[in-house]
Amino acid sequence: MIANKNKNIAIVISVILLFLAMIEGLPYGFFTLLRLVVFGTTVYLSWLAYKSEKHTWTWIFGFIALVFNPFIPLYLGRDLWMAIDLLVAIFLFISIFAFKLPKESKIK
Repeated sequence: MIANKNKNIAIVISVILLFLAMIEGLPYGFFTLLRLVVFGTTVYLSWLAYKSEKHTWTWIFGFIALVFNPFIPLYLGRDLWMAIDLLVAIFLFISIFAFKLPKESKIK
């Protein structure tokens, strides 16, 4: 039960940052923070999905983590990043409702 609450909090924070990223004129440091938060959230979600044996979710969250990884960043244009940010924000928001963890948690 706690894992579901933590999962949702992490997702909401990431979604808010992803929507804020569409504002013009933000400093570069914001985008570094965005990468760290979305990367951390999706790695966490991927781990939860793996522990819950939800393999499709594991791969999807893992792919998003790869795109947002802060260690070997992808350098894409602003317009492309805005589209990616919007799609990932919508996907993560939907995952709050679609990606459910089992009641008797296997996650320890």
